[in-house]
Amino acid sequence: MIKRIASFALAFSLLSGQAFAQDINLASGSTSAPLEIYADNGIEWQQNEKLIIAQGNAVAKRANVTVNAEELRAYYFDEASDAGDNTNIHRLEALGGVTITSDTETATGDRAVYDLKRAIMVMSGGRPTLRTPDDTISADGTLEYWEERAQAVARGNATAVREGREIKADVIAALFRKNKQGQSEVHRVNAFGNVVIITKTEHVTADKGVYNVNSGVATLTGSVKIKRGGNILNGCSATVNLKTNVSRLKACAGTNDNRVRGLVLPTTKSVQ
Repeated sequence: MIKRIASFALAFSLLSGQAFAQDINLASGSTSAPLEIYADNGIEWQQNEKLIIAQGNAVAKRANVTVNAEELRAYYFDEASDAGDNTNIHRLEALGGVTITSDTETATGDRAVYDLKRAIMVMSGGRPTLRTPDDTISADGTLEYWEERAQAVARGNATAVREGREIKADVIAALFRKNKQGQSEVHRVNAFGNVVIITKTEHVTADKGVYNVNSGVATLTGSVKIKRGGNILNGCSATVNLKTNVSRLKACAGTNDNRVRGLVLPTTKSVQ
């Protein structure tokens, strides 16, 4: 059993805005809850710098949200009010082996910076990943978590996966909302640049895509190519139903040759 040699219960408030339908809402989830910090190797409080540093298996916890990292840095400022002096943490940095968890969601990476005033978290390093009960979103570059917009933005070889359906792009923006059980889930995915959609039967590429999770329909634009087995269809835009495997392509408007093109290969018969 690991014994904590240092702990600090911060009766500090966190700058926060309006609560939105995200579960790892460190800034806007429980506006009256304090932030508690624990560490195995000690906590350093630099009052002149208005900085608290926790090192060694450091943990920051607020309500149902927990941040684990090798080192945590909390930046704050003092603010006078009618109720007395108030200390506001405006920035939290997590360094090394970062894991942020709530009751239903987990985000992982090597580094995380939480702007608590703007309610934005940016995670990087180690292919940052956000996992919910149904969805996994990851990227080679950064993973941004916007509490007040209820969305996650993955940049750099980004991927969104659900039920065997995979969407890849340079940038993916996943929009969340509450389901009937009160849990946050992705209801729309916007994909930009080098878009690829992979299912069990199709491989679709385009410049831009919008995927409605509930309907299963992806609307694609720009150099659309649909591959199914050895068959290929090309067009300027398309709607692809990932549930029914029905695809509709549209031609390029305003060009001399605006036809949709397709290559359908005949079935090869074996020689007896």
